[in-house]
Formats: sequence, C-alpha cells, structure tokens
Amino acid sequence: MKKIVAFWLIFSFVFSVKSEEGMLIPTVLDAFESDMQAMGMKLSAKDIFDVNNASIKDAVMHFGGGCTSEIVSDKGLLLTNHHCGYSQINAHSTLENNILKFGFWAQNLQEELPNEGLTATRMVRIEDVTEKVMEGIEDLTAQEVHQKIQANIARLKAEAIEGTYFEAEIKPFDFGNSYYLLVKETFLDVRLVGTPPNTVGKFGGDTDNWVWPRHTGDFAVFRIYANQDNLPAEYAESNQPYEPIHHLPISLKHKKEGDFTMVFGFPGVTEQHTISAELDYIINELRPAQIRMRDESLAVINAAMRKSELTTLQYASKQARIANAWKKWIGQIDGLKRANAVQVKKEQESNYLITAETNEKWVEEYEPTVDALIQLSVANQSLDFAYNMFIEYTYVGAELFKQARALEKLMNVLEKEGADAEVEEMKEKLLKSAENFYKNYDPFVDRDIFVAQSYLYKDFLDEIYVPETIQSQDVEDFADKLFKKSVITDEEKFRNFVSKLKPKDVKKWKKDPAYIILNETETIFNEKILGNIRMFFGQKNALMQQFVKGKLEMFPDDKHWSDANGTLRVTYGKLEGSIPRDGMKYTPYTTLSGVIEKYNTGAEDFDLLPRMLELYEQKDYRGYDQDGELWVCFTGSNHTTGGNSGSPVIDAEGNLMGINFDRSWESTMSDFMFDPSRCRNISVDMRYVLWIIDVYGEAGHLIDEMTLVKD
Repeated sequence: MKKIVAFWLIFSFVFSVKSEEGMLIPTVLDAFESDMQAMGMKLSAKDIFDVNNASIKDAVMHFGGGCTSEIVSDKGLLLTNHHCGYSQINAHSTLENNILKFGFWAQNLQEELPNEGLTATRMVRIEDVTEKVMEGIEDLTAQEVHQKIQANIARLKAEAIEGTYFEAEIKPFDFGNSYYLLVKETFLDVRLVGTPPNTVGKFGGDTDNWVWPRHTGDFAVFRIYANQDNLPAEYAESNQPYEPIHHLPISLKHKKEGDFTMVFGFPGVTEQHTISAELDYIINELRPAQIRMRDESLAVINAAMRKSELTTLQYASKQARIANAWKKWIGQIDGLKRANAVQVKKEQESNYLITAETNEKWVEEYEPTVDALIQLSVANQSLDFAYNMFIEYTYVGAELFKQARALEKLMNVLEKEGADAEVEEMKEKLLKSAENFYKNYDPFVDRDIFVAQSYLYKDFLDEIYVPETIQSQDVEDFADKLFKKSVITDEEKFRNFVSKLKPKDVKKWKKDPAYIILNETETIFNEKILGNIRMFFGQKNALMQQFVKGKLEMFPDDKHWSDANGTLRVTYGKLEGSIPRDGMKYTPYTTLSGVIEKYNTGAEDFDLLPRMLELYEQKDYRGYDQDGELWVCFTGSNHTTGGNSGSPVIDAEGNLMGINFDRSWESTMSDFMFDPSRCRNISVDMRYVLWIIDVYGEAGHLIDEMTLVKD
C-alpha cells in the first residue's frame, strides 16, 4: 500500500506548466512555484500557504459554506460577492428600508447588521493523510476495509484537534485514491457592513448572468467579530472586530493584458472524469429537463415580480438562486456541444483501453473499467433522471413541500410516547421559522409554480415515479383544493394549527392535501429511488476509483489534478481575453462607459439609480481610474467553478486586484472539460469596488481601514 500511495503522490504533482487548467491543493504549490514565477508571480509558495507563519491563506475565508471571501483590514473587514450575501441583504430589507434596492453603508460598528447562522471559516492547515487512513487495510474484505478506513479517520480527526477549539474533517480526493485532513477555525458572528444597490451589485440581472462583456459590481462588505480573546464566538453585543493573522493589501496599480492572476478559494464541484455515455446523457436528457423545470418556475416568479415591489422583495433571492443554475446549464450544454465533448471523451477512453492493453497488469486492473462504467451509466439513467427530477420538483420548485416537510418532522415526533418536551421545543422552532418563511411567501405564486411543474413532472417521468394524486386527477383542480384547504399555504392557519397541536391532530394532518402530495412523492422516492440510487452511486464510485487510479498510473506525463470538492484550492493564469467562437473576440476588461451604454438600451436589467448617471457625467473617478477609464470587470484564464464566487484575485505581488464572481457562458463547460483557449473567469476590478464604496456610497471610512498599494 505504501508503494501505491507514493506512486500516486508522484503523479499528483505532474502538471503541464503551459496550462492553467486545474485547481491545486495548496500543500503541493512548491512543485509549481517555478512555473508560477515564470508567468510573472513574485511570491514564493510559502507566501501563499504556510502552516507555521502568516500567509495569504489566512486571509481567505469560506463564506457561509458555499462561497469564498477575503479579509482586507486589520479589523476583520470582509469582502465577498453581492450574490453570496444576497440572502442576508434581502433579509434586512423592508419596503420602508429597502437596502436591496438602494444600498446600505454602516457608518460605525454599532450600525453593522448581525446575520443569524452566517459563518466565515479559515483553513488552519491541510495535511495528506492517505497512508494513515489506509493503514491496516491489507487482506481485509471490502466491508472491513470501509470500516477500518472510517475508524482511522475518526481517530485522526480526534488527534488533530485535541486540546484546541478547531474543527477537523478528512475528505477523500480522486474517488478515494487519497485523503486529506482539513483543520478549520469557524467564526460565528459575521455582520453586514455595506452593500451597493441592486442596480450595481446585480447590474445586468439574468440578461448578463454568465455573459461577457460584464459590468456588474458584484461585491458586498461584511465584518468578522470575535470575543475578547479574539476567538470565535456566537453573536454578542460585546464581541469586537476580529484581528486577523493576515489581511490582503489592495492594488490600485494599472493593469494590462498578460498580468499574472491567482484565484484562491473554495471551488465546489467539478467532474473532469465523467465518461462519454454519462456526459451524453447529461447534455441531451438531464440538463434540458432541469432547464425546462426551472423555465416554468422562473416564468411564474418573473411575471409576479414585475407586478409588485413586495413580491420582488419576497422572491428576489429565490429567483436569483433558481436562475443561476438555469442559465449556467444552458451555456454548459452549448459549450460542451461546441467542444464536441462526448467525442473527445470517447477518444480518451479509447486511448485508455489501448494503453491498458500494453501491460498485463493494466489489462487485468484497468481495461474492464471503461466498459463497466458505460454499462452502469446506461442501465441507471432513468433512475438518475427520476432522482434529479425529484430534487427539482420538491426542493427547487413549489415551496409548499419545504413547509410540509418541516411540519411532518414535528408530526413524527408527536406520535412518540414521552416526547412532550421535544414536541414543545420543535413547535417553538417551527413557529419562529414560520415568520421568515411566510414573510417571503406568496401562495398564489407558489400555486402557479406547483401547477406548471406538476404537469412537466408527469410528462417527464415513467408512471412508477409519479404520485397517484397528480396522475388520477386534474392538476389544476388538485392545486385549487390544496391551496384552499391546506394549513401549509396560509400563515394564520399554520400558526393556529401548530400552536394548538395535539396527538389527535396527526389524523387531521394526514388528510391535508399538502401531506398527501408530500407523502406520495416521498414514499415513491424512498421505496423506488433512494436505495437503488445509493447502490448505483456506490458502484459508480468504486469503478471511478479504479478508473482514475489507472489514469494516474498509465499516463504519468499528463496533467493530473483532484476534482473540486469544496476545499481550499489555488488556480493561476493571466489577465486575458479570448476568442470563444469564429468572428468574435472578447476584450479583457470593461469600463463604466459600458454600464451607461447598457442603461441607454432601456432594458429593465440595466436600470441605474440617478447617482450613477450624475457621477459618470462629472467623470468623478477620484484616482480610481486608469488613463481616464474606470475599469469595472476583467477576465482571466483561471480555472474556477461554483464556490469560487467571492474568491480573491491576487496579483503577482500578493495584492488583491479583483473579486471573482462568474465565468463566461462558454466557460461553464469547465466543470466537465476545461479549454484554456476559451474558458475565462470574470472578476470585478478592485478599483471599481473602492470607487463604489468611497465615491458612490460615500463610505470613505471603510477605505481608511484598508491597506492600499499604489504605483
């Protein structure tokens, strides 16, 4: 086993020095230091990631578990994307004080707004523990191997944080060919400091999402608070701004095409090893169906938001969340088709098989995996389709499922004997959460989403996966009954029902139309999908582990990197444009002039508040411009994905030059296949961020906290 691990370690460091593809685990940066420096970087690997001394990694925080953020002052000031903080901004907005629409800048610490449940996590250290995790697994059965690995993981995690307040996690990489220990420090008091108005932070809306040229000021300002010992603590008025180990200086220097760029963050998921049969299914069946389901939701939500400012407040965050993946998938399909991705995969698989046949050991270990993976994928596509449609229908679609699911959990406890205290605690929590739920809920909107998606659900799925209720009766008629009679769809009825709840009310609940549709849908899922999908995923993962192991062993000169899995990664490239298709060339940056040009089209997504027009007319740039132009966004050849939202874009000297927030539409294919000639990440220029804070927002006191680096 030690030989295999050492073998893998050698190959994990192999990477093409001429390509920007890949998301590097920071602990291996020594192997890439010379390549990065050849591209213009003036830092050392230790400057970027050092466990024993302050380094750039100490300023990079996992924001809310799904985005990235960076510390930019010695008082814990935090920058991330506007869309990453969107739910918090929306939660603090009311019709009377609509900070989502008009923006907000706290003038002092007392005005900074707390956010329940929001966290910021620092990576303390990362360690390769593959050998330790695999210790003692020789000559064991598959089940015994799994049990031994889990026992080793539990022991290693406990040892890693003994005597500290840190958290530890051990995650598999490369489908279990390696394991890394992640020790983390999580801050629990993160407050909103400032946000530009929606017309800046979400400028371009759905029209521009995933599109270049881009002119979005996608940023928001938060602050980390700690206790008197500078340690993580739950929100308390006595908490003080966190004093970080390191904060990023901000570059005001002029930029040019070809400048070195490094993105440091927490990318979510990539699937570079997906086989041809599965990719073909994703492109031609799964993604089109997911898009259609979201088409229906968005049509309802967008129409309702156009009619009412209240509905806009209620659904702004939900609409953004649904639309983000919807538009990404459209671009992803187009990019993969243009790249002939399925055929490329087939050619790679053919080469894999040809290479395996050159060695008896490889014939036995690796040659069967390609055909086995293809057969497994084809055999389980209808099951996988039903699984994903269930998610779209009950977790992304009508919100009645969410509230019905929460009430059903309470009902299950209510039926237990001697659970009175637990019931009362759950009732209290459910009534408290109901305030936020119904504040942002419109039953008429939800009804129309339910109807539209139910029709599609029936059309898309085999009958065995469709609830009897929407098979046997007209969907419209059932929806009318559901939204008229259910305790779920009206706040007053819901509160009365929950507050007076007794064991005898379980029977009443089981006659509620919301329970009926939830129960039928989840019963089908539990009985016909869940067990089978788990078996499929388990079989697939075992084959993928062997398939990837074969790649590492048989192709030592190829570039190898571990798929993104929500852990801290580094990707490097250059500030550069691209030529995504014949006859089209993308310049590497946009300016404020482009914002005004889009505004002049009169399109709703390009609306501006008067102050932006006034400042543009005055050309009041206060030194944040470059040769008379105020840069807004720029593109780079960094390999990014979801989770990299909010990531710092760092220049050759370790200064913050931008905040990553998107990819071009052609680049969304990079979750499966990266093309360095056309895949580009999109970032908001830090000079535009500072101009919005300082000049537009008149919050210069925040600039005073920061360390600015000038030419």
